[in-house]
Amino acid sequence: MDLTQRTSGILLHITSLPGPHGIGDFGPDAQRFVDWLASAGQTVWQWLPTTPIGPGNSPYQSVSAFAGSPLMVAFEPLVAAGWMEPQALHGAPVRDRGARVDFDAVVPWRLERLRLAHAGFERQATAAERAALAAWRADQAWWLDDYLLFMALEAAHGGQCWWDWEAGCRDRDPKAMQVAAKKHAAEMDFWAFVQWCFDTQLTQLRAYAAQRGVRIMGDLPIFIAHHSADCWARPDLYELDEHHQPTVVAGCPPDDFSEDGQRWGNPLYRWDRMAAEDYAWWTARVRRALAQADVFRIDHFRGFAGYWEIPASCPTAREGRWVPGPRKALFDAIEKALGRLPIVAEDLGLITPDVLELRDGCGFPGMRIFSQAFGGDGTHDFLPHNYVVNTLVYTGTHDNDTVHGWWSKATPAERHFAASYLNAWDHDIHWGMIRAASQSVACMAVFPLQDVLGLGAEHRMNLPGSMGPHNWTWRMDWSMVNEEARRVLGLITAASGRGPFSLLG
Repeated sequence: MDLTQRTSGILLHITSLPGPHGIGDFGPDAQRFVDWLASAGQTVWQWLPTTPIGPGNSPYQSVSAFAGSPLMVAFEPLVAAGWMEPQALHGAPVRDRGARVDFDAVVPWRLERLRLAHAGFERQATAAERAALAAWRADQAWWLDDYLLFMALEAAHGGQCWWDWEAGCRDRDPKAMQVAAKKHAAEMDFWAFVQWCFDTQLTQLRAYAAQRGVRIMGDLPIFIAHHSADCWARPDLYELDEHHQPTVVAGCPPDDFSEDGQRWGNPLYRWDRMAAEDYAWWTARVRRALAQADVFRIDHFRGFAGYWEIPASCPTAREGRWVPGPRKALFDAIEKALGRLPIVAEDLGLITPDVLELRDGCGFPGMRIFSQAFGGDGTHDFLPHNYVVNTLVYTGTHDNDTVHGWWSKATPAERHFAASYLNAWDHDIHWGMIRAASQSVACMAVFPLQDVLGLGAEHRMNLPGSMGPHNWTWRMDWSMVNEEARRVLGLITAASGRGPFSLLG
């Protein structure tokens, strides 16, 4: 994807789509949303990470850096293939229309249906279907085999973390691994089926989007979870002690928003060992990302220049220190293997000259968050008249309040500044911000769907640094998506040179 072209897109995670089965997935509503995007002149659909969710239902704390979320597998194709009866989908844990995701109910319900579908596949799949799964499994073995055995062993150990497993499996003794793979072959077959369905459906959705001129933008978290197939498979690549426990963990330092900082708890990489392997693990990870999206954002990009290292014994992020990251050597190695990288650098937070040097040295566009631009004066970097072309402008991200939520909490000075800059007020502040962002020189303008629809703070996706019950649970409903929102977005996109000029007619 050419990041130098003027484009416009929408941020909406797959799980936020409507649908009859408790959470958004790759089913019919995903294709309907692609159609809506195209009709509004949008050429980019940005997702959050599509890896399995972790603690707090976060897509940024996954058990695998390579696997897809089972929750995104749509059931309609499985019914159509004859692997599951339609009545098996009755009683889905769906509340009122537009309700948030009830993960406690949705996760077990959907996994049970996936097991039914797998049993149906085992009974009656055609020879061609079995061959397709086998071929895919062989092609993806470089990451899949470890993931399958990890999931099977996790189930066999009642959900225990991998460092609490018996020594043979914990330490990946070759003989113990062979015995475990044979013993748990059926469970591994199930997870292989789920991942095959995920990949197949994502590929089909991406092709459908491409036919309508819509490109997919993914999201790659910088760190991985301690309890993950990746950490278990290669513990030597992480800062772990002899008991497989982190000696230091990831986070960010105290700032104006958090006096204790943020202690994320992810294990930190042994960059020296990754460098000795010419960053092969990262190259594999990016290769997988490029098979699933046309462009992707790397979360916490500043961590590649320098990262906040927190002693694992510290309950907060106060006692950390800055440690140099791999810098450009990492991206040079990946680009040498894979070619020019369509990467967006999430360069938010405490940004120092070395971060800017890395971003610009790699040629990656950075990000500006428009709703955060009014706390200073006209020199603020997030104001459109201060942008450079190699920039993505957002009204906000999944970690920000909606525009109307921000407006409701803004100080009188911020409101006055924003109203003067945007020529907008209570009822149209979101359109004022979208219009100004679209008219900027930034190569791409991206808007959370909540902002296009003018929704309030109750529709926020995530509150960083919290484990709130509403994080990651927001879902849209088609009743929210009125014709006027599509029409106005299309007009703004066309008038700013980011979409078909014909939309002005």
